[in-house]
Amino acid sequence: WTTPPPQIATLSCPAVSMSAYKYQQELWRKKQSDVMRFLLRVRAWEYRQLPKIVRVNRPTRQDKARGLGYKAKQGYVIYRVRVRRGGRKRPVHKGQVYGKPVNQGITQLKPTRNLRSVAEERVGRKIGGLRILNSYWVNEDSTYKYYEVIMIDTAHNAIRNDARINWICNATHKHRELRGLTSAGRSGRGLRKRGHRRNGIIGGSASAAWKRRNTLKLRRYR
Repeated sequence: WTTPPPQIATLSCPAVSMSAYKYQQELWRKKQSDVMRFLLRVRAWEYRQLPKIVRVNRPTRQDKARGLGYKAKQGYVIYRVRVRRGGRKRPVHKGQVYGKPVNQGITQLKPTRNLRSVAEERVGRKIGGLRILNSYWVNEDSTYKYYEVIMIDTAHNAIRNDARINWICNATHKHRELRGLTSAGRSGRGLRKRGHRRNGIIGGSASAAWKRRNTLKLRRYR
């Protein structure tokens, strides 16, 4: 009589399949992995050798670009922009404010708008014939941050005849990046809120809501 061989426990689980874009998304979520650290370091070196604003043939983050509205069709253009990192010094000559001491701070000031919104503004001024749809982060090093901006050619028939995107052809969307109407601009204005937290920005902005609540309105005949 011999003892039977030990049984090996097997676990049956359904196979998990990921789409190509989901796979790319998971890769970009792990930026500290060896593969992504190497890729980002090499790409940062390449981006430093190029101009500040340069057109690219295809988006670096295809999953991100498509999620923000990009289509691989005529009329959609991608530009990569380089923005210097850090705070915002007060632009006064020799640090002289000629004012009260409360306004004499020069170096430890922070800009109101985020760097992605600044990148959108710069490419929007440089390429004035295109309209900005959205943007996303692609790289950064010790000195710069790099963003890719999705731009739309509103004069192209492929855009004007597409009911999903021809809203941007309306004249009211000219230079929407300069007026805080893009995603980055709305985020900088504090409008990225939902639920009860949105009560403080009803009316277009936090300042408008505060002014409406704190203004005494007296009717002439009362």
